[in-house]
Amino acid sequence: MSAHGTELSRRGFLGGSLLFVAGAAAACSTSPTGGAGAKTTLNVWFHAYGEAGTQQAATRYASAFTKANPDIAVKVTWIPGDYASKLNATLLTDGAPDVFEIGDFDEFLARRGQVAALDDLYGSAKSDFEQGDLDQATVDGKLYGVKTLDDVMMLYYRKGALAKAGITPPTTFDALASAAKALTTKDTKGLFLGNDGVGDSPLLAVWSNGGELVADGKVSYASPQAVEAVSALKRLHDDQSLLLGFTTDWWDPSAFVQNVVPMQWGGLWSMPAIKTALDDDFGVLPWPALKPGGTPALRVGGWTSCVNAKGKHVDAAKKFVQWLWIEQTDLQKDWAEGYGFHIPPRKSVAASADKLSQGTAKETVDLAAKFGRRNPGIWDPAVSTPFTAAAAKVVSGQGDPAQLLADAAKQAQAAVDKQRT
Repeated sequence: MSAHGTELSRRGFLGGSLLFVAGAAAACSTSPTGGAGAKTTLNVWFHAYGEAGTQQAATRYASAFTKANPDIAVKVTWIPGDYASKLNATLLTDGAPDVFEIGDFDEFLARRGQVAALDDLYGSAKSDFEQGDLDQATVDGKLYGVKTLDDVMMLYYRKGALAKAGITPPTTFDALASAAKALTTKDTKGLFLGNDGVGDSPLLAVWSNGGELVADGKVSYASPQAVEAVSALKRLHDDQSLLLGFTTDWWDPSAFVQNVVPMQWGGLWSMPAIKTALDDDFGVLPWPALKPGGTPALRVGGWTSCVNAKGKHVDAAKKFVQWLWIEQTDLQKDWAEGYGFHIPPRKSVAASADKLSQGTAKETVDLAAKFGRRNPGIWDPAVSTPFTAAAAKVVSGQGDPAQLLADAAKQAQAAVDKQRT
């Protein structure tokens, strides 16, 4: 799941803005002037999380910050719909937010001077953050964001359904494809990857075959490993074992909990709902290795808080990000496990997250630590969209896989080179 695409679509419900000043909260729809002694007003953008309680939590955090810093008011703006497009358009205007979150950190924001370096915010806490999260937000040795949560994506399976069919949880792609076919009946399909039949599978396939999407600033998804891996996905389509066009997409567990499919790619955020519906009749797996000896993969996405380097209140914005996402470990824990399940990026906070310390949730956390992969820093739409489009053609048999991926990589590399000059 790219945070530029399907990750955004899973959370688009509410919209609006709230302004917090010390001791009070007032609804606002335009940029406020502050109040109750506040000298500065920050506009902080969140995409519209679908998990119940998230908007209320974000506003509570803002209120607590202003209580601790009465000179800084905070307007929390909740953005529904296509958050990425709205953010990118707004960043080109004077109405750009002071603080905003992005999914899958985009290094080109740093190279264009749009986001401020935040190295000075971390202090001794830096070593407590997952190295992969630090690496993802680092450009030319400087940190340009603070990860707010890690979203883990993995394969859910129904234990009872597989056991009844005599199927062992798959550890290779061949076994996964065979299981999906065997579990497909005239009424149901064996596997749900997304309504387009693709989802995250091309990324996962490449990683599981020892390939990379980007290496040393070069688009590498036309490598022999990548071609082999993406080509293999065609088998799932040829076998007609994929659920297509369901009422909700893969980010929602409805198809899985309603017995529409016995296997589904999904996110850790859905585990509380799955547990409620199925009790212990489910397990989790990484995307299996393409072949024996390969490496399984889970995708670790999530959201990163950034400061608008071109804003009028950079220092105050940095103070807010530091206070909330580095200093307030209790709020970080609440944000990660209070509204669906997510992994706190700080290792000490993750270790103290009780709901993630047992059962299948802990198994997922352990799998993420062992097999988790993050999208590269230059995985923006100019790089990811050609790959996804080429992969969709490959799995549907619309051309030579090597040529399709080579053409996509050439197009993406031209975009990368243009942005880096």
